[in-house]
Amino acid sequence: MGKKRIGVLTSGGDCPGLNVAIRSLGKTAILRYDMEVIGFLSGFSGLINNEYIVLDEGRLSGILTLGGTILGTSREKPFKNTQSEADKVESKPELIKRNYESLGLECIICIGGNGTQKTTHKLAKMGLNVIGLPKTIDNDIWGTEITFGFDSAVSIATEAIDRLHTTANSHRRIMVVEVMGHHAGWLALYAGLASGGDVILLPEIPYKLETVASYLESRYRRNKPYSIVVVAEGIEIPPIMREKYYSPAHYIAESVQKLTGLESRETILGYVQRGGTPTAFDRILATRLGCYAMELVEKKKFGRMVCVKNGEITSIKLDEVAGKVKLVEPDHPMIEEARSLGTCFGNEG
Repeated sequence: MGKKRIGVLTSGGDCPGLNVAIRSLGKTAILRYDMEVIGFLSGFSGLINNEYIVLDEGRLSGILTLGGTILGTSREKPFKNTQSEADKVESKPELIKRNYESLGLECIICIGGNGTQKTTHKLAKMGLNVIGLPKTIDNDIWGTEITFGFDSAVSIATEAIDRLHTTANSHRRIMVVEVMGHHAGWLALYAGLASGGDVILLPEIPYKLETVASYLESRYRRNKPYSIVVVAEGIEIPPIMREKYYSPAHYIAESVQKLTGLESRETILGYVQRGGTPTAFDRILATRLGCYAMELVEKKKFGRMVCVKNGEITSIKLDEVAGKVKLVEPDHPMIEEARSLGTCFGNEG
């Protein structure tokens, strides 16, 4: 009887720590459980097209500090039908199942964010042995307290905002900094608090421009020469304004300048938040999640996502995760702590 074989893929946006997770689960599979490991290329596209590489110890060496993913990634959604696929003999899910069976896989470990976990759950319902491994810089995956990639992104955003303090002070400006996060404000909240943001605007907390402007004016009257406004990319802006302004930060900066007369500038950090080497915290977290994923494979506990609960590594059923998003609660302790420091969230008064 041959060795058991597992597959692994990385899907969705890249983030620091993906290679750490690949290395961790791969080396654990090879060295602890004597399994073979194959890596599918470009996310679910590789699984559909049967494109993969064998992950031996040599390929897993030297990738601990490497950003991105050695397997490549994509936003392929195999369960999303398109008109051009209607006449195909085999659908994408059918191709995935055929490739899974022809390769004799014991399990596929799918590393990704919310969309990936949803797809992984659908594969489980098709009868495939799957395990989800959560990653995202947004920290918005339901069922886990934290995801790898988040700490690295917070560190990158914090350093960038730190650097903007000096420019803002030198020019006596209001600097509006936009960070990622989709519809969740975790990255804005953490980076804003870490960097001493004066205003933090989150998608979960409705804000009023007049409140923000009044707060910034009051700072100026109290001889505060500059202000830092941290904006999550998912905040609401009026639909009529979406064509005029290319980003939420652009909208906030121009609106604040009109209301206050104070010079304002926007900075969008963009993809820089997702790049580069992972922090020590993310390396440790991704390593632990990868090792635990292989424990689940060995124990044949499939259809689950590895997670962090009460600070411990454990797992949760994929059907409890799929389709849900973890948002910042408006009464989150960090928000109250920030308010005690005088931070404005745009809904005061």
